[in-house]
Amino acid sequence: MSHSRFLTLEPFRRPYCTTEDDMLTASGASPFKPSEGERLSRQRPPPPRTTQQIKMSPVSIQRVLISESVDPRCRSILQENGIEVTERQNMSKDELLAEIKNYDGLIVRSATKVTAEVVRAAGALKIIGRAGTGVDNVDVDAATKNGVIVMNTPGGNTISAAELTCALVLSLSRNVAQADMSMKAGKWDRKKFMGSELFGKVLGIVGLGRIGKEVATRMQSFGMRTIGYDPITPPDVSAAWGVEQMSLEQLWPQCDYITVHTPLMPSTTGLLNDETLAKCKKGVKVVNCARGGIIDEEALLRALESGQCGGAGLDVYVEEPPMQRALVNHPNVISCPHLGASTKEAQARCGQEIALQIVDMVKGKALVGAVNAQVLASTFSPESHLWIRLGEAMGSVLRAYTSSKQPYSKVQVTTLGERLKKSTEFLSSAVVVGLITDGSSHGANLVNALVSRNHEEAMEGLDSAACVVEVSLCGCGYKALGSVQAGVPVLLQLDGCVFRQPVSLAGHLLFFKAESSPQLLPSVTGALAAGGVEMESFSASAASGGEQWFCVGMSSLLGDLASLRSLVKEAAQLTV
Repeated sequence: MSHSRFLTLEPFRRPYCTTEDDMLTASGASPFKPSEGERLSRQRPPPPRTTQQIKMSPVSIQRVLISESVDPRCRSILQENGIEVTERQNMSKDELLAEIKNYDGLIVRSATKVTAEVVRAAGALKIIGRAGTGVDNVDVDAATKNGVIVMNTPGGNTISAAELTCALVLSLSRNVAQADMSMKAGKWDRKKFMGSELFGKVLGIVGLGRIGKEVATRMQSFGMRTIGYDPITPPDVSAAWGVEQMSLEQLWPQCDYITVHTPLMPSTTGLLNDETLAKCKKGVKVVNCARGGIIDEEALLRALESGQCGGAGLDVYVEEPPMQRALVNHPNVISCPHLGASTKEAQARCGQEIALQIVDMVKGKALVGAVNAQVLASTFSPESHLWIRLGEAMGSVLRAYTSSKQPYSKVQVTTLGERLKKSTEFLSSAVVVGLITDGSSHGANLVNALVSRNHEEAMEGLDSAACVVEVSLCGCGYKALGSVQAGVPVLLQLDGCVFRQPVSLAGHLLFFKAESSPQLLPSVTGALAAGGVEMESFSASAASGGEQWFCVGMSSLLGDLASLRSLVKEAAQLTV
């Protein structure tokens, strides 16, 4: 059975990493319906950190710029692991553009705007680390196109954001903020601030990710009934937390309080608007500690003025700080200046976590919190590294072989065997890294590689797992078959020619196509010797006659392939 689809990582990111929460959304009939791939990625926990050391690391980070105030442990963790760190806060846009070119890593919070212009100016940048959950201040698309990984700390502020949400619900129920302001004004007005108990009331939670779950468990302790909506979390899972799931149409009319914990995306922008607020109970109270824009601010103001909405607790706004003050100044609104993550514990956790995640990535232990590079997440095991080396090497062989025939009109990668069923994605990207990398600072990498991919369970005559790479250009097709044997990436076939001995894809290699004859090997050996190159290995085709592919392992690359022109039809050399 064959499974084929087109892979692109431009952009390829988990939407939950773009908000205060880990909720996934995508286009569709429902307000934020996920794709199947997103659903699976949400249910799969992040890779755990391990202590195993991996010799090969896809990303090398040597110098990191921290552009905002983060926990001091962030700097010390990086430095303890051999990474040079510079801290420069409150830089202007021009200062950041001038400074960023000197670093291959950047750590920010929410104030630094990492625009496409900044990404382009950063010639060596490989990683943008956000010490927090949202990446609204980072142009993820531009980073992806330039092969830059964007990473965040998705769980760093979960508890802090959940606690603030609960605090706002409590404050709304008893008019705490308004009563405090009245007291400070010298008044004693007990009747004006009559509140209501939370016991027995219904709390609607839109978005049942990390924060939504924590809010639910806390508010249940006040005797609230918790209902919710989430297109990702299975109803039986949320039921275990005491949350009954239902559609939004069923949820709106039941709620005394509503709190939102979704991403800000086109499908969730204005989720609470004139139409949906009208479907709610008169006097419903709403809370937003997720992202400004999920609640339509103008619609909310109209609902407050009409009494349809009895109060709002807001920590986030469409514009921050908000220039239009009508909503902030409304007597039934409790406003905070985006304090969801503003606790000592959350800031310490986020600062330390982003440093540990970068160190784990550099050491090849794990990739956690990557927003646009999930293809890398499954590559951090010793066996995976061998297959990555194979993919890159096979791509390099075909690049050397077809170097005068660019560009490619097709690149197809097929993985074979049960062992590689879940490896098609990163192997495909690794192939393209080798196939089109030309040494430029923004060539292909596992973040932005583009390739058509396929998986098949088996191939006739082949017992082990393997990878097939096919490229087409100028109307011609080229094909290579490789595998990993005894811990070594090897080439088994080239354009249908089966090598008697698998070609070890390491060192200096010369591939040439020629008519098989007894004089061929001595003639090639002589040509190499004349160029000061020693032959270290030789692999011939299993075929007995006709034009075949051969491979020679050499002590160094040949200075000029012209000396072989009279002996072979085609020749290409490379270093793997």
